[in-house]
Amino acid sequence: MNVVLLEPEMPANTGNIGRTCVATNTRLHLIEPLGFKLNEKMLLRAGLDYWDKLDVTLYSDYGDFLEKNPGAKIYMATTKAQKVYSDVNYEPDCFLMFGKESAGIPEEILVKNRERCVRIPMWGDIRSLNLSNSVSIVVYEALRQNGFEKMNLMGELHRLQWN
Repeated sequence: MNVVLLEPEMPANTGNIGRTCVATNTRLHLIEPLGFKLNEKMLLRAGLDYWDKLDVTLYSDYGDFLEKNPGAKIYMATTKAQKVYSDVNYEPDCFLMFGKESAGIPEEILVKNRERCVRIPMWGDIRSLNLSNSVSIVVYEALRQNGFEKMNLMGELHRLQWN
């Protein structure tokens, strides 16, 4: 599974997403320009001590990403989509793309990929969810559809034991 952030702006969101990627064995793809430096304190704080375990690739722009991932099946999360994220059948090696916090994925990209655009339903006039929350929602749905392959499905207590 792959998470793609197109021009992310907030280091704390990207740090949280990086931590989610480590916890789910998901690759993170960052498409520049970034609104922060990769060694920024807020990024590392949000990612805790997981950042060094993250499989992350950096791209100079969207064209560079497409060139280095030919044939990638990309699902684009956007509030503008007509299809709900849970109505899609995600492949284990698909790419889940999310746009920058202030504007999302550019409409020029969305209209060229209409069939692969998905949205998270929201109540009322809410404009959007937090980026790291949106990533978690869609990633875990894709993982659920693929049987949470190779993931720990049973938790363990620290001091006591399950009876």
